[in-house]
Amino acid sequence: MLNKNNALKVLNSYTALRTFKLNFGPQHPAAHGVLRLVLELNGEIVLNSDPHIGFLHRGTEKLIENKMYSQNVPYFDRLDYVSMMAQEHAYVLAVENAAEIEIPLRSQCIRVIFSEITRILNHLMAVTTHAMDVGALTPFLWGFEEREKLMDIYEKVSGARMHAAYFRIGGIFQDLPGGIISKIFFFCNQFKYRLTEIIELLDLNRVWRQRLVGVGSVSKYFALNNGHSGVLLRSTGALVDARQSTAYELYGDYKFQTPIGLFGDCYDRYLLRVDEMFQSVSLIEQALSELPEGEHKSKNREITAPLRVLSKDSMELTIEHFKTYSEGKKVRNGEGYVAIESPKGEFGVFLVSNNSNMPERCKIRPAGFYHLSSLNSMVINHFLADVTTVVGTQDLVFGEVDR
Repeated sequence: MLNKNNALKVLNSYTALRTFKLNFGPQHPAAHGVLRLVLELNGEIVLNSDPHIGFLHRGTEKLIENKMYSQNVPYFDRLDYVSMMAQEHAYVLAVENAAEIEIPLRSQCIRVIFSEITRILNHLMAVTTHAMDVGALTPFLWGFEEREKLMDIYEKVSGARMHAAYFRIGGIFQDLPGGIISKIFFFCNQFKYRLTEIIELLDLNRVWRQRLVGVGSVSKYFALNNGHSGVLLRSTGALVDARQSTAYELYGDYKFQTPIGLFGDCYDRYLLRVDEMFQSVSLIEQALSELPEGEHKSKNREITAPLRVLSKDSMELTIEHFKTYSEGKKVRNGEGYVAIESPKGEFGVFLVSNNSNMPERCKIRPAGFYHLSSLNSMVINHFLADVTTVVGTQDLVFGEVDR
């Protein structure tokens, strides 16, 4: 028979606070690839977030250690597959630093142009897909129309829309084709207006602000101590930009500003990405206006093969062409780390060379891996819907996280 005490026990068992676990991803469209989050929830409040990664692990670093230096550039296209040329840039700079290779000014200038084009490609993807995750569809459609134009430019210079392999050790794959400079100038002029339209659509939307302001906030102290870089670090007020601190390539010759935030929340990170796109347009225009004449590749025959057109008329050049691609460049014993300001943050490559044509050790430092490790601290005590906002604003791509 159910007495008063038993009834209270039954009632308490139903009303007692119970948490439950929920899998977010890896099939969820807002998981940005293959992220699996095991969320512990109390109703809609997130108590704990446990990221599970590794679904896209391909052993890239070990593959690189078994290929010649010149054969490894395409692997970097496939790490952060939204910022292809930025990844290539870090690797070729690391090899050039280890092998003490001087590259022509023209190729350095072209590298700056395409690094900034890549930054715009990445930020358009980050901002518009983030907006779509939150519920705004139109910016996604407008942004991807602009990305198509940039991918056409990629295709003009490299033959590929995504995996370009355009940056090469000692320079670039080929010089700029005819008509491409005017095409880039035309894009820059009209892109400013289209980006302004996207901003007006989002900034004036109260739902957008309510979903982002105060969500996923981090302090400068937390960001610095957890390896944050790029937009995530600068949103806290820290002025850290490898383009200005190390002035690699020709960045020291151009005038640009590095925007910083104040509150370290999702809204600050959105504003910074938009502002960085305007700064990238300015950098591209400056670089195109001051594009120097000259070679697009180093004339060092150990790394640059003679033109095939010339090698068809000369047996010596044919042999040289064959040896360049079959033996490659031997890099003296040593080690070095080179980092660039990729669109997602500090992307670095650490190489150990052993006087052979293959790296003995290659370690890649992706920005997204460190940002993801802080996800739990950024979403705890937030609503379940805010997890999508924070993941979107971290701008994760799992090619570089899992490697």
